[in-house]
This record gives sequence, structure tokens and C-alpha cells, in this order.
Amino acid sequence: MKTMVLHIKVTMRSLPWFAALPTFSEYAVERGWTKCFSRISEVGWFAYLVYIMAYIAVVEFLTYWAHRKLHDIKPLYKYLHAQHHSYNKQHKISPFAGLALHPLDGIAQGGPHEIAIFLVPTHFTTHLTVVFLGAIWSANIHDCIDEKMWPLMGGGYHVIHHMSNRHNYGLYTIWMDWMFGTLSHPVSNPTKPN
Repeated sequence: MKTMVLHIKVTMRSLPWFAALPTFSEYAVERGWTKCFSRISEVGWFAYLVYIMAYIAVVEFLTYWAHRKLHDIKPLYKYLHAQHHSYNKQHKISPFAGLALHPLDGIAQGGPHEIAIFLVPTHFTTHLTVVFLGAIWSANIHDCIDEKMWPLMGGGYHVIHHMSNRHNYGLYTIWMDWMFGTLSHPVSNPTKPN
């Protein structure tokens, strides 16, 4: 319980900084700097679905590399990402740990959503929905439920990340970890009933 209270305190301290990202994206969209569109009818349903897949792929790729570099570059890990990984024991990870990040760490890992709207035509409401669901997903992958949700980056995969610091950097899926050789699958628990 004490650990969860700490997670909540760290999250609440960082949330105003995290809120800057969607605020910036709204401003950028209104200024016409992004590739966002407001109506699906502007591009048609087929293009809309292709753009969603491209948007998610860009977010996955950029998030994977941002997260991996937060581990690989020692000063970034020490001063930014280590705070999140101070909850590395499985019994200390909680859904509240998902957003218990240094503000700059949160911006580095949330930034790919914002960068993607400059690269891929994106329905703006869909973008905001994916950002919102990303926060929920972050809580989900820190819930210590060790189910193997292939190809999704579920809690079972992410607990391995917290235990090893060398595997499973992805956000929504395991594809980037698979492509770049950092994937580690959860092992089925033989004592758990099927």
C-alpha cells in the first residue's frame, strides 16, 4: 500500500507536464502544422484505417526506441528513467506505477504520439483517443497480471521488462521487440490452474 501511495504521488507531480503534450498537439493542429484531419469523409474509410495502422506503427517504433534509449544511455537512465524502475520488484509494481515517471521521461515516451501527427495523416479525435487509451494501457501493463496476450504487450511481458531492464520495451505490441531482438516471452506458470 505504501508503494502505491508513492506511485500516486509521483504521478500527480508529473501529470501537469504530461498534459502539455496533448495541449501542444491541439495548438499545432489548429495552426495547421500537422497532417491531422477532422472528418473521416475527407479521406474515406479505407484511407482512415490505413492511416490508423501507420500512426500506431510510427508510435510503436518511436516509443520503442525512446524507451530503449532511456535504458541504454546511462545519464538518461540515472536521472530520468531510474525513478520509474525503482519499482522493479514484481510485488512493488502496481497500475499506478504506469505513470509514475519523471516528467521528462513521460514526455520522451508520450512524445511519439505527438510526433506521429506530423508524419502520418491522422484523424485528430482518433489521435486524442489513442493518447487517452495509452494512459490506460500503461496502467494495464503494470498490473502484474502475467497473462501472455500475444501480440499485445500485456502485463506478463512488461513485468519481464521491469525485472530484466533489457527486454520488452514496446508500448502496445511486442512487434518492435521481436524485430530488434529484445523480446522475452512470459513463461507459463505451471502451478497456476488452466
